[in-house]
Amino acid sequence: MKKAILVVSFGTTYEKTRKKCIEGVENRIRSRFSDFEVRRAFTSQMVINKLKNRDGIVVDNVSEALNRLKKDGFEQIYIQSLHIIPGHEFEKLIGQVHEFEEVNKSIHISIGRPLLFDEGDYEKVINALKIEDLKEDEAVVYMGHGTAHISDKYYDMLQQSFRKKGFQRIYIATVEGKKTIEDIIPVLKEEKIEKVTLKPFMLVAGDHATNDMAGDEENSWKSILLKEGFQVETCMTGLGENERIQELFISNLENMI
Repeated sequence: MKKAILVVSFGTTYEKTRKKCIEGVENRIRSRFSDFEVRRAFTSQMVINKLKNRDGIVVDNVSEALNRLKKDGFEQIYIQSLHIIPGHEFEKLIGQVHEFEEVNKSIHISIGRPLLFDEGDYEKVINALKIEDLKEDEAVVYMGHGTAHISDKYYDMLQQSFRKKGFQRIYIATVEGKKTIEDIIPVLKEEKIEKVTLKPFMLVAGDHATNDMAGDEENSWKSILLKEGFQVETCMTGLGENERIQELFISNLENMI
């Protein structure tokens, strides 16, 4: 039986972070599962279209990748999600898989869970982040993507887990979720924080990290914090560059297989 692993992420149009983060995970999977064919798919059609039109790079969406695997004779397909939470993009992935399965019942497909899925995942992720000691007047604010989906609560649950682990000055805000940087600023002032380090809590340090977090525009998180009187440092490292985070995705894949 021909077996394949399909690695699925939202995707990014930034080549440098794509190689470091997405390809970093894919290459580690290839090394670990040498008897499997390993392929890629993105869930963002916008990213897929931009890469094709701008760079001539062709990346399949999930439906296209599954049909290509079927054409190539694969009967066992393991899909590992590189999404952070089980939000809209993960549900899109599941929906496309179900559509494929309805007309291809002889092909067995399993789906690996995203980074944050159940209660035990929070501690694993915190341990993988390698958090450094902070001075009393320093804080770290992670930028999550955020979503209108109910899974937006996962960010709050992660911050609660930081507190349980004794990390009192680690915060999470989101670009498109319920809690934004404006919600964090009053807390930072109350805690008499002077220096804030911004880090992306995203697989890749792509458009959101480059522009919304670390950009020089007046509405970027960096600019907003500087205007509020904080010293600001930015870290442009996606979660996918962290080998410990890569291992968590691979652990999900191993458990599934």
